[in-house]
Amino acid sequence: MIRKIALVGAGGKMGCRITDNLRDNRDYDVSYLEVSAEGKSRLMQRGVAVSSEEVIGGADAVILAVPDIHIGKVASSLLQKFRPGCIVITLDPAAAMGGHLPKRDDITYFVTHPTHPSVFNWEADRKKHFDYFGGISATQSIVCALAQGPEEHYAEGEALAKIFYAPVSRAHRITVEQMALLEPGLAETFLGAVMFTMREALDDIIAKGVPREAAFDFFMGHINIDLALCFDQIPGGVFSDACYKAIAIGKPLIFRDDWKKVLDPEHVKYQVEIMTKA
Repeated sequence: MIRKIALVGAGGKMGCRITDNLRDNRDYDVSYLEVSAEGKSRLMQRGVAVSSEEVIGGADAVILAVPDIHIGKVASSLLQKFRPGCIVITLDPAAAMGGHLPKRDDITYFVTHPTHPSVFNWEADRKKHFDYFGGISATQSIVCALAQGPEEHYAEGEALAKIFYAPVSRAHRITVEQMALLEPGLAETFLGAVMFTMREALDDIIAKGVPREAAFDFFMGHINIDLALCFDQIPGGVFSDACYKAIAIGKPLIFRDDWKKVLDPEHVKYQVEIMTKA
């Protein structure tokens, strides 16, 4: 059972989010590791003391809250310090998918990532709605995968992830390969490209003379209703006949016929390879 935790990269952007959710939890004994001056300053502001790498050997779980391009190097440098049976947790599938986690048969690799609060997640408390990233007040789901290790470690890893990503409504168990299809494939490579293209379209309309506030309000309102219709949030709701005709005109102008290639498993592996290069 996980009792002692070492959080590596505790003062980074993601590390601070996890620190904030773990520091007052009495179920775990957490040590915080950070090497950058900026990170140490953030921890100091939180009243959190930085530990040395000596704590790694006694940790039941080690959370690697470091950028994807550094995980392989960091994990390799700590590899001999992990105790047998240690659960090593990464916050993204890229390192596991890209083969950057060093081989050692007597440790567990557990991968988890937040879904972030849904656009359909209407919080009763309006302030919670503005926790866009999650992990503070707005409810989100998480995905988890046991990349390597005994089955009983899955439940322990999921329970810990629910705490450091809290508040969590659902935890979905999937494989590392499936998680990579979700990110980077679906959420970053596909959706990120679509989102930036949407922003470019809005900026183009404003450049053509439509007042910025009018264009923004119109665009955001239509995103809201279009999402609700597209993803079955309105029972029996459909687009207008004219809108379907407009979609038929726009889709071949905007998307290549082979656009789904970006979601092919082999292409996702290529994306991971590019993203994890230093």
